[in-house]
Amino acid sequence: MFEKSLYDLIRGLRNHKGNEKEYIQNCLKECRLEIRGQDMDVKATALLKLIYLEMVGHDMSWASFHVLEVMSSPKYHQKRVGYLGAVQTFRPDTEVLMLATNLLKKDLAATTPTIISLPIAALPHIITPSLALSTLADLLPRLGHSHPAIRKKTIVTLYRLALVYPETLRAAWPKIKERLMDKGEDPSVTAAIVNVICELGWRRPNDFLPLAPRLFELLVDGGNNWMAIKLIKLFATLTPLEPRLVRKLLPPLTDLIRTTPAMSLLYECINGIIQGGILGDGEDFAASEEIASLCVSKLRGMIMMNSDANLKYVALLAFNRIVVTHPFLVAQQEDVIMECIDSEDITIRIKALDLVQGMVNSDNLPSIVSRLMRQLRASSSSLAHQKSLQMADPETDSSDEAGPEASRRGKAQDHAPPLPEDYTIDVIGRVLNMCSQNNYANLVDFDWYIDVLTQLVRIAPVSRRKDFDSDSSNSSTHVTTDIAEKIGNDLRNVAVKVKVIRLAAVRAAELIISQLNSESSSSSHPVVSGALKPVAWIAGEYAFQLTSPNDTLGQLLHLIPRIEHPEILTTCLQAVIKLFAHIAGDGQAPWISERKSAISLLMFRIIHVLEPLALHPYLEVQERGVEFIELLKLTAEAATGQAPSTDDVHQDPPLLLTQAIPSLFNGWELNSVARAAQLNVPTPAGLDLDEPIHPNLNVLLAQADSLMLPASDDDEFETYYHQKPLATSITNEPAINRLAEVVEDVSGSYQQAGEESYLDADIIARRKAERLERNRDDPFYIHTPGRSGGASTPIHNILEKENGPGLDIDAIPIMKLDLESLSAGNLGNGMATEKQPPKPKTRQRIVVAADETLSGSGLSTPRNYESENNSDSFTRSKAKKLKASLLQVDSSHLRDLSLDSSRPDDDFAHERQQRDEAEMAQAMKEVQRLRLEMQRANERIQVAQGVPADGIVVKKKKTKKPKLDEGEVSAVKVKKKKKTATATATEGGEGSAAAEPEAVAAVKTKKKKAKRLLQLDDPGAVESQ
Repeated sequence: MFEKSLYDLIRGLRNHKGNEKEYIQNCLKECRLEIRGQDMDVKATALLKLIYLEMVGHDMSWASFHVLEVMSSPKYHQKRVGYLGAVQTFRPDTEVLMLATNLLKKDLAATTPTIISLPIAALPHIITPSLALSTLADLLPRLGHSHPAIRKKTIVTLYRLALVYPETLRAAWPKIKERLMDKGEDPSVTAAIVNVICELGWRRPNDFLPLAPRLFELLVDGGNNWMAIKLIKLFATLTPLEPRLVRKLLPPLTDLIRTTPAMSLLYECINGIIQGGILGDGEDFAASEEIASLCVSKLRGMIMMNSDANLKYVALLAFNRIVVTHPFLVAQQEDVIMECIDSEDITIRIKALDLVQGMVNSDNLPSIVSRLMRQLRASSSSLAHQKSLQMADPETDSSDEAGPEASRRGKAQDHAPPLPEDYTIDVIGRVLNMCSQNNYANLVDFDWYIDVLTQLVRIAPVSRRKDFDSDSSNSSTHVTTDIAEKIGNDLRNVAVKVKVIRLAAVRAAELIISQLNSESSSSSHPVVSGALKPVAWIAGEYAFQLTSPNDTLGQLLHLIPRIEHPEILTTCLQAVIKLFAHIAGDGQAPWISERKSAISLLMFRIIHVLEPLALHPYLEVQERGVEFIELLKLTAEAATGQAPSTDDVHQDPPLLLTQAIPSLFNGWELNSVARAAQLNVPTPAGLDLDEPIHPNLNVLLAQADSLMLPASDDDEFETYYHQKPLATSITNEPAINRLAEVVEDVSGSYQQAGEESYLDADIIARRKAERLERNRDDPFYIHTPGRSGGASTPIHNILEKENGPGLDIDAIPIMKLDLESLSAGNLGNGMATEKQPPKPKTRQRIVVAADETLSGSGLSTPRNYESENNSDSFTRSKAKKLKASLLQVDSSHLRDLSLDSSRPDDDFAHERQQRDEAEMAQAMKEVQRLRLEMQRANERIQVAQGVPADGIVVKKKKTKKPKLDEGEVSAVKVKKKKKTATATATEGGEGSAAAEPEAVAAVKTKKKKAKRLLQLDDPGAVESQ
């Protein structure tokens, strides 16, 4: 009488804050004692408390049998608690589940609707194939129950049974179909049936195509938005099977889109039109364009008029699907879509990027890229500002924030929060894809694109440090490409493919190397930017186009000791030697003492940098380092032994400098190669890639590690080069970058922001200088006023420069002109004297080289962008959907279950065997019948050709018979004679007397060969065959 109720348990749990575990353990002990008692009320209360504790996270599987006891209670309020415990605790592997079968069957057969509802609601949670087989016969009669709630629950439960036992649908489908066709059925039951049909329809839509008239009637007259959504989804799977449904569905769907205030129904109507192929219907082009325009306008309204992020997301999803069939309509909504790129929700940004990437062209590419670049630069500056604040105040207490400190931190909060690193990498990758897709077909201004790539290298996230294996075979295959390396690779592609713009690409590579060198000099961190690899390749391959090869070589030598990535280090070593070959390989320069000293010092500096790499764990780096060190040492000896030129004696530089080393790199020009071209290169005969290079390679490597090299005495060169070299050039960083950062005043102009909003100041200054130099002699170009001190035209600048500021305008002589004679002379050809408008300057034609490829290697240029919601990706996502289910049940086998009684399912071996045997027997009968018909037809043809009408002789297969006595032979003769005479008499011949001798003669000839007379018109004879 003093047991705790559920409310007491909850109050006590709230009152024991900080000591909940001990309190719960005491409650579990009490529940164990109470649930083992005989009082059913106490048992039900204890079970209710255990259910609550199980929801909190405590196991109660030990009480399964007690749950079954409470389920068997005759009182409803106790039975309800028992079924709730079964739903919470019973699993398919619960041992007492088989004991509950009879109880479930008993409650399903009850007369009270409340009792019937309990097992119907519990079965979907505890169903197993054996339990479904046992309870199916008791569930089917409930489809005809007088209460609509029981019928509705039964339909939903039968679908859950069908997921684990497919034969349920075959037995229940006739009654479910009858309920659907009943126009007087309760709407809730009809909605439940529609839900079940919708779940089954996308698996086997052919079975539900005959229900289209009734489903269309429910769509038009239903009045239930949720049921209409399910019907639209179902019709989207039926329209590909029956194209005539498109014309039938178009009016009601259009009416729903125009009139419904429910956003969910509006989106499902648009989604159903897209998935059903109504937009791509080629039969009625005008109607298709009209519905597409309506859908696009509604989706635009969903994005603009609603602040709900979910509606924006689904609208962008629909846009991604419409852009496949109607890209021009989606491109008209560019302003709305671009606004979604700056949304606070990161998922909306990603979907907007998917859509933008699909509708990009040569006209809107600069505006889209500039919008994304402004977003990335703002995030990068915000991240840098946060880092500077953390470095300035690493340990600042919140209580100290007062006065100017609090105001400074308040200003810091005004900056936009930095974007996630994954999103930044994704945006940069999309920018590269949009600009380079289809072999740079959408790119018009390559100078602008090179500046964009330079800016992207600066704002790209720093790649995480990786641990590299000492084995080169492993480390070269498991290193992922970071986004900075992708940016550099695109810069290298432009330099290789577009020869006209190669100079600008080389200058950009030179600028990036200088920036990386300045960053590494100001900090002790290693160089981890992946852009250094392709940029160093550009600097080495096109060294003759560098502004200052000596400075670039010095910067690479300063970077090499700080590089950790072995592949980047390998490329930089190659670039260093190429730069050295370009600097020292000039054969026209005189071999004087100054040049000899400069080249000798440069070689010793390179050798000093490369010597530590001779013991590098990465074999490729070690191999190149040793090769280049030995080559440079040999060259240094040759240079030392070659005397310099004097006024009297001319000396040529060493051939190693001018011919040998440059000849290593002055071969064929390297071009881009298609990715699949390497696969078509035939393997040389006799090449075995699995054969080891040396049988005792491990022993040789072990011996090499144990060798002790003698330490050499330090000479003056060693001492000199151990010191830090002086800077060879002044840093290229402009002074504006060292000024205090000011807050940008964003104007509210309707025009888009210029390049200043996403490019750094040094890039902008260089672009302006190049533009001024290019348009210096252009009379139609308005120069900036700051250069001349006032608003003056180029002609005034020329006069002031040539004549000085003290020019007297009145001193210029004036010539008298006869305008009348000029006008009379030019009257005849007045049209020729009219001022012609200046022709626009022809734009420089830029040729982008295609990738070199072999026959059969496929496309050499990247494929066009395909939306993620195209037919292939939609098919893949649909295939994944077949395997996944919210009920955690694999329902893919339902696709092979036919609901048509005339086409039985072939999933079960026994039924399949019986069906095959019946079909085989029927086929044998049909073959026998056709064979006999063909035989009769052949016989009729022979009669028409002159065969006697009384019949033909049919020969049977020869059989060996034992030799008979004379008495037995005579008996056989008499017997055959009688049988033949009887057969002939029944045929109605000339008479028995005339037919008997012929029959006797026929019987006598059958001693050796059995023959029988067959009449052509006798159907009984044919059937006997």
